[in-house]
Amino acid sequence: GCADGSCVIWDFETRGIAKELRDNDCVAPITSVCWSKYGHFILAAAVDKSLTLWDVVSGEKITRVPLQQNTLHARLHPGSSRPTLCLACPLASAPVLVDLNTGSTTVLPVSAPDTGNDSLPLPRNKFADGSPPFTVSSASFNKHGDLIYVGNSKGEILVMGTNDRNVKAVVSVPGGSVIKNIVFSRNGQYLLINSNDRAIRVFENHLPQREASKALDEISESFEELQYGEKLKWLGTKCLTFFREFQDSITRIQWKVPCFSGDGEWVVGASASKGEHKIYIWARSGHFVKMLEGPKEALTDLAWHPLQPLVASVSMSGLVYIWAKDHTENWSAFAPDFKELEENEEYVEREDEFDLMPETEK
Repeated sequence: GCADGSCVIWDFETRGIAKELRDNDCVAPITSVCWSKYGHFILAAAVDKSLTLWDVVSGEKITRVPLQQNTLHARLHPGSSRPTLCLACPLASAPVLVDLNTGSTTVLPVSAPDTGNDSLPLPRNKFADGSPPFTVSSASFNKHGDLIYVGNSKGEILVMGTNDRNVKAVVSVPGGSVIKNIVFSRNGQYLLINSNDRAIRVFENHLPQREASKALDEISESFEELQYGEKLKWLGTKCLTFFREFQDSITRIQWKVPCFSGDGEWVVGASASKGEHKIYIWARSGHFVKMLEGPKEALTDLAWHPLQPLVASVSMSGLVYIWAKDHTENWSAFAPDFKELEENEEYVEREDEFDLMPETEK
């Protein structure tokens, strides 16, 4: 996404621009882009409070939906080839479920109600219990899109159905701090949480990949004797369990735009400090692997290639940096008698070494 409202698709094979998507109605900077499941569509959110769905092949604008607030993150529903739903996360209000066909929006609950009626309307920018509005909203679909995971400022993850928007379970995150990001691994087995207490946490998903909402309802029906609030928290333990925590215990920096690698084996996070372009990589098992350091400018976004060991980072200046593994050539693997040199060496030949008929043959 560009500052002039356009979206540019870059081809890794040709190392050039493959397509440029431009809308005359949108000249505001793009804040978020999201590919559809099969790569046929792109959703772009802009500073002018709009969402635009593009057809990648034809370059045509399919629909444009105006919203009430600027969208920080927008995610397409992953369960269909032609998505009709998306999640929009504004900067300072509750996440919104948007119907791209009709333009209708549904504000998602950000706090579990104390009673059994979790369909009560929420006050604008406030929790159901009347507490002050929260600062950051975060939400994500699960792998097949039948559940939505919403994070709030109380350090809770609310698990709700996409169709009915009813809260089905509540998961308490250690630390109880504001949840800034929620990201699923590509295989749907792990969930990554970025909290305001300077820690990235990974949870293991115990629900089935398909029909997770139905499975959660079946578990809920078997424990009707629990009170509603206790039941939601108990069901939360059946959804997610805490797996690992990542942080820099020395500098205690804040994190931004964390994500998984394509295979889910690695966790990557960027420093949120101004004037730093630092990317930290951990193995999912917990140990720190490497830090990638770029130019002295803030990092705004980060993405890991779904199949290759490549990381793309965006700086405040608008430059996109591609990080790849530094491959060392090993010619001795092809020619066992090949001798590798650390530096240039001057070779002194014999006096008759390059003669047509060396003295030894005369």
